[in-house]
Amino acid sequence: MITVKNLSKTFNVNKRQEGMLGAVRSLFWREYISKKAVDDISFNISPGEIVGYIGPNGAGKSTTIKMLTGILVPTSGEILVNGIVPFQNRQKNARQIGVVFGQRTQLWWDLPTQDSFELLKHIYQIPEQTYRQNMADFIDILAMEEFLDTPVRQLSLGQRMRADIAASLLHDPSILFLDEPTIGLDVVAKDRMRKFIQKINRERGVTVILTTHDMADIEKLCQRMILIDQGKIMYDGELSKVKEVFGAARILIIDLEGDAPFEEKGVELIREEGQRKWLKFNRDEISSAQLLAEIAKKYEIKDLIIQEPEIDYIIRKVYERGLNIS
Repeated sequence: MITVKNLSKTFNVNKRQEGMLGAVRSLFWREYISKKAVDDISFNISPGEIVGYIGPNGAGKSTTIKMLTGILVPTSGEILVNGIVPFQNRQKNARQIGVVFGQRTQLWWDLPTQDSFELLKHIYQIPEQTYRQNMADFIDILAMEEFLDTPVRQLSLGQRMRADIAASLLHDPSILFLDEPTIGLDVVAKDRMRKFIQKINRERGVTVILTTHDMADIEKLCQRMILIDQGKIMYDGELSKVKEVFGAARILIIDLEGDAPFEEKGVELIREEGQRKWLKFNRDEISSAQLLAEIAKKYEIKDLIIQEPEIDYIIRKVYERGLNIS
């Protein structure tokens, strides 16, 4: 489906000259610095996968996506998307992919939303029956009927994102690139968007490559994660394995009867509010069942909650340790 081999992208950035003299000199002679945004990365993505492509700002995520979609030409390396080199055949590649950039829209700003869909139908030469069926599905699943006649500039962010993702799928692409698709959305809108992505992946077999800073998107949608930093891939594999390696810490929130001071080996008391205690422990050293049994010997337990570490905490640990997980 997607093959990336030894892919690199270098930009020549103008070096800013200091002072008035430097500004005058730059009018006649400019000095450039080479900045490697993507540095010799390789990966394969199979049909039907949902892959989270994540990293900090400036890591190279958007540059990679732009090369995969044909917007940017690589400095070196190879890309094949369904057998097509994207930058060499942009039109053919565009017909097999859908793209959603959270900060930008592919809809016409002053036109009613429905008219934008009609224009895209003609641009992609979508058969009438396919167009009608897709529109009916998307209007139903994404609840778009209420704003189809509203100009795009008057849509809320949540409405525009729903319209954008529908527009990206009108022509039945086999691959969908999502760049920050839930940015700025409220909890309800995010949940609707995630369920829609799961549905088109499950029912239509659409391969999804997702870049996001919202770790909940990764945890709810992706089984595989590619982690990139400073243009290099730090990890490519199952999300569950990252959680297994870096997610041994657990938090036990426990309500105890009485006011006796709490002491227990193998746990760290990280917070305390009256009879409620927040205890941090390592599951590799002591299991939840063992810890509860030890506490129950000394105290009367009224209530308890065990929290697993959040995915953003785990990702921070990956960066801090700087390890490749094999």
